[in-house]
Amino acid sequence: MRKNPQTAGRFRPIDLARRHGLSTQAVRNYEAAGILPAAGRTAHGYRTYAPLHAHALAAFLALVPGHGHGTATAIMRAVNRDDPEEAFRIVDESHAQLLEDRRTLQAVERALRDLGPGAAPAPDDASSPGGMFVGPLAGKLGIRPATLRKWERAGLVTPRRDPRTGYRVYADTDVRDAGLAHQLRRGGYRLEQIAPLIAQVRAAGGLEPLATALRDWHARLAARGRAMLAGAAELDAYLRHAHDGH
Repeated sequence: MRKNPQTAGRFRPIDLARRHGLSTQAVRNYEAAGILPAAGRTAHGYRTYAPLHAHALAAFLALVPGHGHGTATAIMRAVNRDDPEEAFRIVDESHAQLLEDRRTLQAVERALRDLGPGAAPAPDDASSPGGMFVGPLAGKLGIRPATLRKWERAGLVTPRRDPRTGYRVYADTDVRDAGLAHQLRRGGYRLEQIAPLIAQVRAAGGLEPLATALRDWHARLAARGRAMLAGAAELDAYLRHAHDGH
C-alpha cells in the first residue's frame, strides 16, 4: 500500500469532515487512532488529506454499524499498516460472531417452543402449595438437585423458602425458567450467557410477550448482516484505491 497520499486533489480537514457530517476534531482523532493514514503537511504545517483519506474514512464509517467501533478500528489499523491478512482475519471473526448470535437466537426459540403449553413439569405429591420442591423438579428435568442450587446462585431461578420446613419451593415461573435454562444448557450455553435471556423472559412477563423481543432480535441481526455487506464494499473500494495509488 502506498504510504503517502497523492499530490493532487488535496482536502482540508474541514472538507473531509463536512462530507460525513463530522467535526474536524473527529477527523484528527481518527488519524491519531490509525483509522486514517497519516496526513500530509503544507509548508506551514497544516494537515492536508487526499482522496485516499476520503476512502479510508468512508470505509471506517461503513464498517462501524456492522462490526462495532472497536472492531472497525482494528480493521482499519491493520489495513493502514499494510497488513490486509490481519484485517481479513478480524472481519472473519466478526462474521463468525454474527453466526454464533444467530445460533443463540435459534436455540432460544427452540427452547421456548419446548416450553410451550404442557411442557412445564406438572405438580405431584411432593409439591408444596403454589410450587415444587427441589427434588421433584430436578427429577422432572433429569438433573441433580445440586444443579438447581447452582442455577439459583447464578440467578437463573429464584425459589422461595417454605416457612415451615425451610425447603426451597419453585413457583411456576421458576419451573419455566429452570426448563429454559435446561434447554439452553443442553445446547452448550454457559450460565453467564443464559442469565440475560432468563432476565429478558422475566422482564417481558413470560414467554408470549417475548415474541416481540425475538422479532426485534431477528431484525437487529438482519440489519447487522446488511451493514456488514455495505462495510465490505467500502473496505474493498479503499483497498483497491490504496493498492492502485489513485
